[in-house]
Amino acid sequence: MTRWEAVIGLEIHVQLATQSKIFSAASTAFGAEPNTQACAVDLGLPGVLPVLNHEAVRMAVMFGLATDAAIAQRSIFARKNYFYPDLPKGYQISQYELPIVEGGQLEIALQDKGHKVIGITRAHLEEDAGKSLHEEFDDLTGVDLNRAGTPLIEIVSEPDMRSAKEAIAYMKKIHSIVRYLGISDGNMQEGSFRCDANVSVRQAGQETLGTRTETKNLNSFRFVERAIDFEIDRQIAVLEDGGEIVQETRLYDASKGITRPMRSKEHANDYRYFPDPDLLPVVIEPEMIEAIRQQLPELPSEKASRFCKQYGLDTHDAENLSISREVGEYFERTVQDTDAEAKQVANWIVGELTGALNQDNIDITESPVSSSMLACLLDRIEDGTISGKIAKDVFRLMWMGEGDADQIIESQGLTQITDGSEIEKLVDQVLQDNPAQVEQFRSGKDKVFGFFVGQVMKLSKGKANPKQVNSLLRQKLQ
Repeated sequence: MTRWEAVIGLEIHVQLATQSKIFSAASTAFGAEPNTQACAVDLGLPGVLPVLNHEAVRMAVMFGLATDAAIAQRSIFARKNYFYPDLPKGYQISQYELPIVEGGQLEIALQDKGHKVIGITRAHLEEDAGKSLHEEFDDLTGVDLNRAGTPLIEIVSEPDMRSAKEAIAYMKKIHSIVRYLGISDGNMQEGSFRCDANVSVRQAGQETLGTRTETKNLNSFRFVERAIDFEIDRQIAVLEDGGEIVQETRLYDASKGITRPMRSKEHANDYRYFPDPDLLPVVIEPEMIEAIRQQLPELPSEKASRFCKQYGLDTHDAENLSISREVGEYFERTVQDTDAEAKQVANWIVGELTGALNQDNIDITESPVSSSMLACLLDRIEDGTISGKIAKDVFRLMWMGEGDADQIIESQGLTQITDGSEIEKLVDQVLQDNPAQVEQFRSGKDKVFGFFVGQVMKLSKGKANPKQVNSLLRQKLQ
């Protein structure tokens, strides 16, 4: 496979968090009964006229500024013509030749801890289609038009990614940015953030692009990664067997872990784009752009850089803690409430807390262990009440709702043994019970020292202060 190089570009569709649709006053709230939030404008009934939602424009400009893109002072809405059951008008209002955002970029972190800049070709405003429903109907398809007319920005990358891992890093960075900006909730289960993956392969070292396929409507990071990996392997196998790649649209079958053909790939002329006669050009004054720029929050890359400078964190921890605004806020609240070092706080959030969140598949905003509870736990390590090992057991009980750190330490009798004479008795007992290992250590086998530490901790049920145990053992063995 080293003979081949993958070339990947993503088209990410982001539902904007406006309260009404892009061209009508109908609600965008999720979860309503089917077909109760599609008005005459959304359905394109005769005699209706679309009116552009100012908030959708503002949000698109925010995204452009956050990715160092150019904001078009004049952009055009066009009609993209195609026929599908969930597209009630027979066309989608989108932007084609003159999009609102062009030429941005963002930097992603690579697995080898390097960085790479991914270009953003454009981001344009458009309306969402409805939703086809297959599960509830035998041999039939239902159509829910509640989503029709919901405002989107479609973010089109340059074909700068060379692996599924890079594509996921880019997608997660976009996801993080739109949530930081507050322009989308990024909820992939509800369809607020979804992706089309364009994949081709070529001989390593070639400049000419191979024939690409587009895998549509991927709504989880895991599915995007698996679909891209499968498509790369499939295309290489076809080419190595002497075949040709067909330019087409494909779907990802999550149950089988494969992509399969959906339809032949459309070209721009297939959609018969033309300017929408019912919508004027969008003109954005420079003063509006500058006012929006002043409202931008601290973005993920800026927060990560600040965390490195202000708290002395390494780049890896800083990027993990700034992946979402909520995680960054949790970290800073914990640092403010504890005497522990910022590095220790970072270790616990990136390690124990993130592991528990992932295991229960919940967001940090739903964590049963609040930042103040974690701060209290870290203070108990800091003041020597419990060891780091016992703290992990306390954290697990906190996660299960057994109380805060102090309550659990008291109820479970977990207070660390720091009395020197008591620890000395435990050390003497272990050395007396293991004369062979004592002799091994004194004959130069230093690795057996860990055995003694483990035996003392076991005898103390994990309560002995590890520093004192190590110190006393070395004194007595030498």
